[in-house]
Amino acid sequence: LCPHFTRKLLSSESYNNKSNLMCFFAGYSQEAPTKQIVALLGDDVVLPCFLKTPVDVSQLQLEWARTDLTPGFIYMWDKNKENVELKEPSYTGRTSLSFDKLKHEDVSLTLSKVQLSDQGPYRCFIPQLGQIYDIDNLTHRSASTPVMKVMSNVSSRVVLQCESAGWYPEPELLWLDGEGNLLSAGPTETLRGPDDLYTVSSRVTRHSNNITCRVQQRNTNQSRETHIHVPASFTGITCISLSFKALLSGRNHRPLSSSHKLHNPPTHAKF
Repeated sequence: LCPHFTRKLLSSESYNNKSNLMCFFAGYSQEAPTKQIVALLGDDVVLPCFLKTPVDVSQLQLEWARTDLTPGFIYMWDKNKENVELKEPSYTGRTSLSFDKLKHEDVSLTLSKVQLSDQGPYRCFIPQLGQIYDIDNLTHRSASTPVMKVMSNVSSRVVLQCESAGWYPEPELLWLDGEGNLLSAGPTETLRGPDDLYTVSSRVTRHSNNITCRVQQRNTNQSRETHIHVPASFTGITCISLSFKALLSGRNHRPLSSSHKLHNPPTHAKF
């Protein structure tokens, strides 16, 4: 089967098979486990593809394609130059390879200025070697760290509002106490903008406690949260924001954090 993978396969239903593959051709072998890549909207992302055998791919044919589109080509390399004849219009000027890396088994593709429409499965294919590498899904995020506001302070009861924007798909918003237990809060308001990104917000009323607002997407294992301390005397509030990015271009990143304290914050103070 592997030696006969051609453009006909790329446009067939079998091209959408995202199971693990093992191909053999002329002494070459390549195992192709699926991967999921997470990128930030507007940023650049690298779709990884590495050969397990020493070969100069710059003299061969290389095809990168979206497996959910027909024909779906986003980059085609043919013997020292790019072939743009069948390229998907939305990817024009946004895909590139390193010529030097092609000589060293690295055929990874750089996708620039990631768009919402880029989400989907991708495939790297080298016809002469019969080698295939699947990326199960490219997902994206541009979510903001939740912003906490003091909406009112009456009779030692503090009303807090939490809001976070730029999510896709739709996330969930949770309020937690200092021990990580779920708090009863008002309904979550969800708005979907013209760019298809979601903004979520919710309010909670508390006397005094350490409170966390967490916005998360379970299917992508992504979350961002903001912590706030409401003292009984309400002489000041300490807020700590944590931003978690579990995956970006196939690499792990450490949480980003910031904190500050406000004394006697006025109503509707934003911090």
